[in-house]
Amino acid sequence: GQSKSSTIVGFAGSTADAFTLLERLEGKLDEYPGQLARSCVELAKGWRTDKYLRRLEASLLVADENISLEITGNGDVLESHDKVLSVGSGSPFAMAAARALQDVEGMSAEDVCRKSMDIASDMCVFTNKNFKYEVMDIKEKKEVDGDDDDKKDE
Repeated sequence: GQSKSSTIVGFAGSTADAFTLLERLEGKLDEYPGQLARSCVELAKGWRTDKYLRRLEASLLVADENISLEITGNGDVLESHDKVLSVGSGSPFAMAAARALQDVEGMSAEDVCRKSMDIASDMCVFTNKNFKYEVMDIKEKKEVDGDDDDKKDE
């Protein structure tokens, strides 16, 4: 049988609304197993078109071992260009700190996250220092031979 992959979800906004969306996402993941991006797009479509869901006030960050995405109430499903995503009132501070720290030699993704959240909590009055961390091993994307689209000219 196929093993169920792990998915981590974070959110900002109304807790009740986020959990309603999370339940819908779980349904989409059951419908499209192993296809997180498709499940998120299907959730976003429903979020925009369903009269009840349209009123929900939350943003979700969703990640598995292959991809990390942000789902917004505007119907957007966004993938980060630099592996950094953030959500919530302190997110601009956390994102700026993470982008500055992610290339520091010897800092793991978890180290960058912890330091960035600490910086955000010092700068944003709505962000406290009570964090719960979940760490997931990811699969690095491999370049396909002969695919030069993503390579820069040297």
